[in-house]
Amino acid sequence: MKFILPIIILTFSLFVSTACNSEDVVPSNQDTQVIHNDNTEIMKDTITITVGNKVFTATLEANATASAFKAMLPLTIDMRDLNSNEKFFDFSSNLPVNASNPGTINSGDIMLWGSNTLVLFYKTFSTTYSYTRVGKIENPSGLAAVLGSGNAKVLFELQN
Repeated sequence: MKFILPIIILTFSLFVSTACNSEDVVPSNQDTQVIHNDNTEIMKDTITITVGNKVFTATLEANATASAFKAMLPLTIDMRDLNSNEKFFDFSSNLPVNASNPGTINSGDIMLWGSNTLVLFYKTFSTTYSYTRVGKIENPSGLAAVLGSGNAKVLFELQN
């Protein structure tokens, strides 16, 4: 009779350990993220930016600012030149912000300065200012030439 209880405990322990291996255990935390390894690619938000007869493709950031901007599209705006390195446009309403200093601005960066100024950069340079990222032109080659030194009419729209 002395050996029956340890045998029952050992049998139960063995049963539980084989029925529940560590790969099957999922924490009950509601913030658990399920990741599928089926090579499914998540679609990116892609827009086109047209200046004159030149079309550029840009990818939007996955943030609230880019989502708010995307909801405004299509959008044709007259952008003013500033510092011979960027074009900007002031929206009449504010967009969500999460500004930080990027250190370096790259040609093709699309940023929000403050809470309502859309900026399209056409030159690369260092900065001490803070911006919220909206997107990035994939290949900004020719962007500076087509934007020119004055104001420019720019069309932003969702890519078909």
